[in-house]
Amino acid sequence: MASSADTPDAIEDPIAYFLDDQRYHGKSERTLEAYQRVLRQFETFVRERFDVEAVSAVGRRECMAWVHSLRERFESSTIATYASYLNRFYEYMNRVGAFEANPMVLVMEELSESIDTNPTRRDISVPEMREFVGSIAHPLERAVVVTLLKTGMRVGELCNLDLRDCHLAVPELDLEWTPRVELERRSASLFVDSEPARGRTVNGEERTASNKRKRETVIPVDDELRRALLEWLAIRPDPLSPADPLFLDTRDSWGERLEPADVRYVVEKHARERGWYRTGGGATENVTPHYFRHFFTTHLRDRTGDRGIVKYLRGDVASDVIDTYTHNWGDQVRTVYERNIYSLC
Repeated sequence: MASSADTPDAIEDPIAYFLDDQRYHGKSERTLEAYQRVLRQFETFVRERFDVEAVSAVGRRECMAWVHSLRERFESSTIATYASYLNRFYEYMNRVGAFEANPMVLVMEELSESIDTNPTRRDISVPEMREFVGSIAHPLERAVVVTLLKTGMRVGELCNLDLRDCHLAVPELDLEWTPRVELERRSASLFVDSEPARGRTVNGEERTASNKRKRETVIPVDDELRRALLEWLAIRPDPLSPADPLFLDTRDSWGERLEPADVRYVVEKHARERGWYRTGGGATENVTPHYFRHFFTTHLRDRTGDRGIVKYLRGDVASDVIDTYTHNWGDQVRTVYERNIYSLC
């Protein structure tokens, strides 16, 4: 429950309050600068257009008008990014009790373009991606690529996975660990937390990458991903971190947590060999770890026709939706996922 100091009237500058909190949560200065620029532009817009002095008093129509004004200057992907900044601001202030509601909820639902949507992006079919995965021989590199493609998680989220975030039966290996409590009765699954942030200590280790999920997510592990993880766990070195990271470096930083730069290097190396990556090619041409998130979203959404479940798996949905899917996780998410996830092997 919020204190009296957190009420709208008591917060002189809600945007500054939000940015300070995000800094404490480990957001980079570059990210904070982007948030500040967009939020201050929004603040100026509602003051000049609607004579609304406090962002806490803004309603849905003002937010819709601001989004509409962006269409005159920006591409749809940029508009979606800016809208997500404003939505995160209002959602956070609402959750801490400083604002009574989030006026961006319906606006976000009505936005036709998501941040990842880019119609000019390279188009790779499932059979082509299957050949790509089949060309990767190293167990670590293969497990990393298959995990990204099968889960749609971000690079930082993959790197922040600890062994406890994986609930997997491995009778083939002389290996045991205790999954986190959130995975009880949810076998063959991965837990992607929303808490890890750069500079924050989680599970006994200071993290160098941030997760960007709105809430934690439990993602099913199908037979193909299980085999890829099994092959990796069979050769996984002893970890140097007390957090027991799932993915460890097997090169210069042997036994240390795999870093986002390592993952990007692996994907770029194999994409170059395939002709899917060119220096200077940009997002429209090059296959990167983020492209795998786009691939996951596009193909699973087209196969299921269920945008809600795809948003849940991506970690993009609000708390009320996530509670619905969490309650019916076994019957709804896993069934839909296993019935529709594409084959990569």
